[in-house]
Amino acid sequence: MSAWARGLVGLVGVAAVAGCQDYHADVAMESAAAERSTLVGRQAPRFTLPDQNDRPVALDDYRGRWLVLYFYPKDDTPDCTCQATEFTDLLFRFRDMNADVVGVSEDSPASHRKFSEKHGLGIYLLSDPDHEVMALYGAWAAGSPADPRQGRTIRSTVMIDPAGTIRRHWPLVAPRGHAERVREKLAQLQGRPSSGAWPVRQKDQRGMSPGYAGMIHRSQGDQR
Repeated sequence: MSAWARGLVGLVGVAAVAGCQDYHADVAMESAAAERSTLVGRQAPRFTLPDQNDRPVALDDYRGRWLVLYFYPKDDTPDCTCQATEFTDLLFRFRDMNADVVGVSEDSPASHRKFSEKHGLGIYLLSDPDHEVMALYGAWAAGSPADPRQGRTIRSTVMIDPAGTIRRHWPLVAPRGHAERVREKLAQLQGRPSSGAWPVRQKDQRGMSPGYAGMIHRSQGDQR
């Protein structure tokens, strides 16, 4: 683990837990931790991971666009579901800002697919079972040397600009309302005025969110 990653784990401390429901970082902690992050200004580590459709997704796929890359502990748990559905609800606003949203956890592509279908998610979910990408971004607190896999996922988010530079890092995340706070920060970085929160979740006649319906269309042969 790099020096900055070790420092990040120290910053997170007891707040980094593996279960969504056990995570109680509030908005003030989220903001304070972001201000202390040392990742800002660094080049984002490159990666390639499978998504919920078993298709490889790479950081290089988003060159020329902003990318919100967030790490979460487990599919279909309350806070993780809240976070994923809020990002889905705001997905078209992010895309209007030349940005995409991608989630990462240790869950399998099959688990991600079930999670996405159950909640009508419109974002890509990547599988990192060996925690290699999580470790690169300081989102994995390893266990003991005797059993390093018994570690903890750190719920966190990075915002990467079109040139591949980390422009904002949230080492701690309060799930509820986080998507809107990320959108507001993106607007600030882009010099845009904030246009207010997205109030309700919209679905089409099939019961899907617009983002999820679009993802299905792309998976049938369109380019990402």
